[in-house]
Amino acid sequence: MMSLPTNLMPLLETALNTFDILDSPEEEDEFIEKLRFFLDDNLILAALDLVDRDSVILYNTPWKHTKYEVLGTTSTYSVFLGRPDKTSLHTAYCTCPSFAYSVLASDTQYMCKHLLATVLAIRMSKCTKRVVSPNELAGKIMSGLSTT
Repeated sequence: MMSLPTNLMPLLETALNTFDILDSPEEEDEFIEKLRFFLDDNLILAALDLVDRDSVILYNTPWKHTKYEVLGTTSTYSVFLGRPDKTSLHTAYCTCPSFAYSVLASDTQYMCKHLLATVLAIRMSKCTKRVVSPNELAGKIMSGLSTT
């Protein structure tokens, strides 16, 4: 399998960080078209489907810590974005098997559909928001780590 060119990673990050919140369908279309340069159409469509089904959950703690989960077709996956102010693909991670294989092991994709869905949901303001206590968050983090 061919590995992805690493010099395109900063360009993909720039494309993902270009828009804070997309306000119009035209801006969303322009954003998606830029992503098509880097990502497979099937990956983009699968991620948009997750966003449309409100599958991206943002958990907020009383001390402003955030955690993302994506309700996949077979399981729930934890998504870690790294820096809270920007998407950093170098530190982003998903607990799904596809991320482990396609991104980490074989280097055939820049991200999985769950990670992309999380980024898109943030940009489109379509995360399902929930407030959690410290104990609930700790349980969610531990259950997310145990699925890897």
